[in-house]
Amino acid sequence: MADKKSARPHIIVLGNQKGGTGKSTTAMHLIASLLHRGFKVGAIDLDARQGTLTRYVQNRRAFVKRKGVALPLPELVAVQASEVSDRKAAEREENERLGETLEGLSACAFVVIDTAGNADHLSRLGHSHADTLITPMNDSFIDLDLLAEIDPETHKVIRPSQYSVMVWEQRKVRAVKDRGTIDWVVSRNRISSIASRNQKRIEGALAELARRIGFRLAPGFGERVIFRELFLNGLTLLDVKDSGEALTMSHVAARQEVRALLDAIGLKAPEEAEAAPTARAPAEVAAYA
Repeated sequence: MADKKSARPHIIVLGNQKGGTGKSTTAMHLIASLLHRGFKVGAIDLDARQGTLTRYVQNRRAFVKRKGVALPLPELVAVQASEVSDRKAAEREENERLGETLEGLSACAFVVIDTAGNADHLSRLGHSHADTLITPMNDSFIDLDLLAEIDPETHKVIRPSQYSVMVWEQRKVRAVKDRGTIDWVVSRNRISSIASRNQKRIEGALAELARRIGFRLAPGFGERVIFRELFLNGLTLLDVKDSGEALTMSHVAARQEVRALLDAIGLKAPEEAEAAPTARAPAEVAAYA
């Protein structure tokens, strides 16, 4: 068991190469859950140009000030991409920026990093620091395509796609850097409440892919308007009771989805974890890297 004083923060990265899948919403719910459990939490926005996580936290601060309620807040840092024209110099600058940011958040128990929906250097760099990588995806073959190429006739996995190969590369970077491993979790959002043939095909393809390249599947969030409404006040479903907002049946159902995701991820504070999770060797991805 790690010594509490020497334990580094557990780093959670939200990533994929597609927008609109719920990365920032998932990130904020993870942050709120950890804050409510009494942990000091750092938040890093690597998608500073769009800045959804930054706006979410800013909205939360404004709500706390406006309503006078005692909601816990993370320590937020937005890391800007380098504007240096030389690629190698830009990458060095981004390495330094993220390294300094992580050092500044070293007193936190957890650091949650939200990445951009592309494969730029800053996003790849964020992935390489992950202890836990969470990839939200909408329950469709469009989103599944970011993980693997699927045969249109048999719906079987042909090969891992570009994002899966990128994760494999960052797993190698992490292993060389500190012999660490990345526990990869894929969460399925917007699953229809009505079972369909398409849904079963996606489920089968994901199960096959999980075995081949080494990630875990977790339940995600349904298509609920409440998630978008909460953003304006910087709230999550875990804050509704403490914020004074009226609790509805929609809140209750959505909050159960949040808890199911948190349970599936199984996060513990660094000093509570007996051992780091061991990721399955992604030999299938290596063949295409």
